[in-house]
Amino acid sequence: MKILCISGSPRGKQSNTFKLMEETLNEIKLQFTDAEAEYIHLSDKDIRFCIGCGLCHRNLLQCPIKDDVSDILQKMLECDVIMFASPVYINHISAQLKALLDRSSPFIHCQMLLGKYGAAFATSGGGPHMMVLDYLGDYMISCGIQYVGGVSGPMSEFDALKGRARSLGTQIVEAVREGKKITDQLAMMEVRRRFFKDAISSRKEQWAGEYGYWREKGWL
Repeated sequence: MKILCISGSPRGKQSNTFKLMEETLNEIKLQFTDAEAEYIHLSDKDIRFCIGCGLCHRNLLQCPIKDDVSDILQKMLECDVIMFASPVYINHISAQLKALLDRSSPFIHCQMLLGKYGAAFATSGGGPHMMVLDYLGDYMISCGIQYVGGVSGPMSEFDALKGRARSLGTQIVEAVREGKKITDQLAMMEVRRRFFKDAISSRKEQWAGEYGYWREKGWL
């Protein structure tokens, strides 16, 4: 099992949200000794804003911006489990993580991450936090990832959150070993695939790369 852990906190390894994700990974490694994990701290990476040129739709995942995003997206394609962590910044994920996800729209148009499992983590100073899990869970399902679950809460409850994070690690191991099918999420993916079928077909010249991907998958 290859696990990719992406932390959107500007505090790097000092991030409490990152430490929460570590609890889950440590539990996975206890139960799945062959697990391979890689951490990516977006604060250490060159992540620039999407410029909306559309090249990644015409030539699948190609981008004129020469930064670290292409390498990160490739790692997302190659792993079995993806975990995202972000502090809550004004009711949303961090700017660093949002900038990365904005550069991954072909994953959504083509559900390129089908067959993977995912989890999410968020911490707040004391205010709302569930909206971050909702957003990240919806992003994953849109990409074809089955979202196993997430852990979020205020820092005043951090010790309890660590226990929940370890339990989530067990759930991820079970999902991977059993090849779990989360039926409601798979149904949502099918609905979204029907929507994008029309969008991809009507833009087959502007989105030639994505159109070719759909043809290869036999979805058109």
